[in-house]
Amino acid sequence: MTRERLYLFDTTLRDGQQTQGVQFSTEDKHRIAELLDGLGVDYIEGGWPGANPTDSAFFEAKPNISKATFTAFGMTKRTGRSAENDDVLAGVLNADTPAVCLVGKTHDYHVTTALGCTLEENRENIAASIAHLVAQGREALFDAEHFFDGYKANPEYALDCLRAAYDAGARWVVLCDTNGGTLPREIAQITRAVIDSGIEGARLGIHTHNDTGMAVAGSLAAVEAGARQIQGTLNGLGERCGNADLVSIIPSLLLKEPFASSFETGVTKAGLKSLTRASRMLDDILNRVPQRNAPYVGASAFAHKAGLHASAILKNPDTYEHVDPAVVGNSRIIPMSNQAGQSNLRRRLAEAGIAVEKGDPALARILEIIKEREAAGYAYDTAQASFELVARGELGLLPQFFEVKRYKVTVERRKNKYNKMISLSEAVVVVKVRGEKMLSVSESLDETGSDRGPVNALSKALSKDLGPYQAYIDDLRLVDFKVRITDGGTEAVTRVVIDSEDAQGRRWSTVGVSPNIVDASFEALLDAIQWKLIRDGAQA
Repeated sequence: MTRERLYLFDTTLRDGQQTQGVQFSTEDKHRIAELLDGLGVDYIEGGWPGANPTDSAFFEAKPNISKATFTAFGMTKRTGRSAENDDVLAGVLNADTPAVCLVGKTHDYHVTTALGCTLEENRENIAASIAHLVAQGREALFDAEHFFDGYKANPEYALDCLRAAYDAGARWVVLCDTNGGTLPREIAQITRAVIDSGIEGARLGIHTHNDTGMAVAGSLAAVEAGARQIQGTLNGLGERCGNADLVSIIPSLLLKEPFASSFETGVTKAGLKSLTRASRMLDDILNRVPQRNAPYVGASAFAHKAGLHASAILKNPDTYEHVDPAVVGNSRIIPMSNQAGQSNLRRRLAEAGIAVEKGDPALARILEIIKEREAAGYAYDTAQASFELVARGELGLLPQFFEVKRYKVTVERRKNKYNKMISLSEAVVVVKVRGEKMLSVSESLDETGSDRGPVNALSKALSKDLGPYQAYIDDLRLVDFKVRITDGGTEAVTRVVIDSEDAQGRRWSTVGVSPNIVDASFEALLDAIQWKLIRDGAQA
């Protein structure tokens, strides 16, 4: 059966940059564009040429993309100027991209209030701008701003604006839910009305915002109604509550009906396996912690904590999983906690490469240890690596790579050369490796001279020189650090959870507990290194 083509338009580098706290550098934009191209999206919107130095530099040194169509963004010409003499429109065209997307008003209220021109003048601006793009040999896209609100207020005028772009030669006319308040059912009804008015679905796109939490659902509703282009961003970046999340949309299109059997996209099933990596790489570029409960790609998306669930998963994973996690590059997790049963435990050990027979007395001992330690403040449902080390210790499978003889952390307040008071932490760690003592010292200052705190100094000292094991941990880095004060049963204690990552893209969590935050941190750091040495096959 022939499947219809759906086109994916990514606006992470333009609309995604409107996210509060997000500011891409030119280098960031290059990395993300290449990431998107490898994923298989059809269009990459790079930004607005001339709007800021970063975007201007990005369009001057274009990214190395081979499949996606590189697209510049701008707005329709201003009233009182011809398209040929509008300097803003000229700036967008001068970026010399194969495609150009122009935004224009389609809500009569915005035309008269925000633009301050007549409805007919606005319509003419749209038509003249799109015609000018086409005359210059560019693929023209028209983003119909506030279309759904405009249609509900004045359907005849909103459709007239679409037809102005459509008749002028726009390859795509995109319906924008700019305020994000239109529900999926309304989106489907209005999209069908647009197609019934004579605008073919093969030239119709959808652009939704997530202000009701339904941007993905709204986008899919528009496709079911006949639209054939979807605009969105990686990880749902975007102003306010974000844009439609392509990381959720893409696997839904490829894996869920009626889309999987009816449509094809530029993202293949082989490319789909890189989706989790792409999502996490974007978070890494932004220095953000990945959302654990993100659909499809989150660390908890395929985590099964309840014993009943884990028992069923052992028999057949589809009992509690809507898709195989491997198809999106994710993995299944059977967390350990004081709610765990032996089914969870055996499955989790099996995933770590440890086979334990059903009924083995060690299983009950491990569960008892887990429950006792969680009562003392530990949390193994989020710290899988630390759980594995506990289990290995009880099973006699925990190798000893090195021994920590002592460590010390000092914090000092002093004036720098600019006569400004600063904090400086220094850590000393002494370890014994194969009979030889090694001493490492590190400060908490980074390359910019900023203080990163005592835990940072301790981490650098611990991983600075482990002799024969150094090569195994050179690519290890800490990506998240969480601290919580919790009731350990007899007194308040500090729980530290550390997320680590390596060059292979593996990510693992470790936990430490102590009344002293430095001791708790050191315990978690030590577990992180030990787990990596085991997984990389280091010899004890």
